[in-house]
Amino acid sequence: MATVELRFSALPEHVRTARLVAAAVARRAGVDEAVLDEVRLAVGEACTRAVGLHQSNGVDAPVRVALIEDEKMFSIEVGDEAPRSAPGDRVPGARPGAGDELEAEGEDEMGLAVISGLVDDVEVTAGESGGLIRMRWPTTPAPLVP
Repeated sequence: MATVELRFSALPEHVRTARLVAAAVARRAGVDEAVLDEVRLAVGEACTRAVGLHQSNGVDAPVRVALIEDEKMFSIEVGDEAPRSAPGDRVPGARPGAGDELEAEGEDEMGLAVISGLVDDVEVTAGESGGLIRMRWPTTPAPLVP
């Protein structure tokens, strides 16, 4: 199992770099050429989401991206350190900026919807210490050269 790890400051200009690296590693791992655009777009959405969560929550930690090559599967994990509370814990209007928070949640859900439309195998987890989006694509082994 080969893994490439990226960490970058939560700035939008670094998302493009993450997309390019993800596509290059996916190609090397054996992800079908026809799917590489979807990989790029999904990583871009996941990283943009993580950057937005870090910026809106004042998190200084870097965004984490792991590109994992297994025997028959290529996985990308995009992690953030923005704390989330359970949906029932929020009381609308309980603190200043609640409208901004609701707008950010709407953008967050839209990004997740786009990712779900691009990736068949996706998991999203979130908790007090941050969140993780795990995306997987099948790979085809490189042909053996005699």
